[in-house]
Amino acid sequence: MFKSLFNWKVLVNLLVAIGVFVGLVWLTFRWLEYHTNHGQEIPVPNVVNKTVHEAIKILDDTGLEYEVDSSKYDPKFRPFQVLQVFPSPGSRVKDGRTVRLKVNPKTWAAIALPDVINKYSGLAFQRLEQVGLKVGDTIYEPSIQKDAVLRVLFKGVEVKPKTKLPRFSIVDVVIGSGPMRNIGIPSVVGLTVKEAKALIIRSKFEVGVVEYEDGGKDESDIVYYQDPGAGDVRDQGMQIDLWASKRTPAELRSKIDQLNSMYRMKVDTALPPVRYEEVTVDPPHLEEQAPPAPKKETPKPEPAKTEPQKTTNVKPSTTSTEDKTKAAGSNTKGTTQKPAEKPKAKNVIIQ
Repeated sequence: MFKSLFNWKVLVNLLVAIGVFVGLVWLTFRWLEYHTNHGQEIPVPNVVNKTVHEAIKILDDTGLEYEVDSSKYDPKFRPFQVLQVFPSPGSRVKDGRTVRLKVNPKTWAAIALPDVINKYSGLAFQRLEQVGLKVGDTIYEPSIQKDAVLRVLFKGVEVKPKTKLPRFSIVDVVIGSGPMRNIGIPSVVGLTVKEAKALIIRSKFEVGVVEYEDGGKDESDIVYYQDPGAGDVRDQGMQIDLWASKRTPAELRSKIDQLNSMYRMKVDTALPPVRYEEVTVDPPHLEEQAPPAPKKETPKPEPAKTEPQKTTNVKPSTTSTEDKTKAAGSNTKGTTQKPAEKPKAKNVIIQ
């Protein structure tokens, strides 16, 4: 067995196979070097702070591809100025490599106008400022939608939501100030339904129910009745109902009279007006009674008292009659009573 392995024919075939394998590997690497330009690298040129047109021309001359990114505007740099290059300048890349350029655009990117119609004015202003728009003049217009945004104007022209506008643009906002009061209702009898609707909207009212006599919806029919009637006053936004027919109002007199009996109230002016008088009733209260006058009490005369006089080994002396009379008189002065009787004097002997 081992002798057969060292046969010269076997060795020749083995050497031929090895040579073929080595040759194929060498040819493969040579083909890859040729296809990938191995060893052929180009330095990235420095095009920072140049204009985008100059940078593109330099990259074309060096055989490099380019890609421009101008999504973010920076007011500190010139328009169309190259701000950044990737790969960085000086890096060696292969021929045909794509180089990305970050370029400052000419101005801010356009933004879409948000939908703020029929929104509360405070929230609408906040939304506009968030997307980068500034609110200029605030215009108030009569409308039943008080404090709601009715329209948005840009340079005096109404713009719809999602319209592209330059960033930091100034827009004017029309806001509802509330409905107008006591507006005269126009007469639409004799007009077509289409003409009546247009007149009602121009008069700041709304079209209510439209009843067609034949059951159709032909806007060329003639309006022969309306409610409320012409000449009445209503607030802005009130609805006006219409009755239409292909016949003229003169041909529908009986129908009009029937509608008048339903929607027009007749007031009899021959009756005197009713007067309402306000009657005020005082609440019941107790009369204050004056307190009774105090009775005058007549002071009773006090009897005159005689004080005994103490004597020592002396005979007692009697009080004089004149002194007793004066004392009694002083106690009864100013009264209507009779003077009290004079008490009899007593002799008291103290031993």
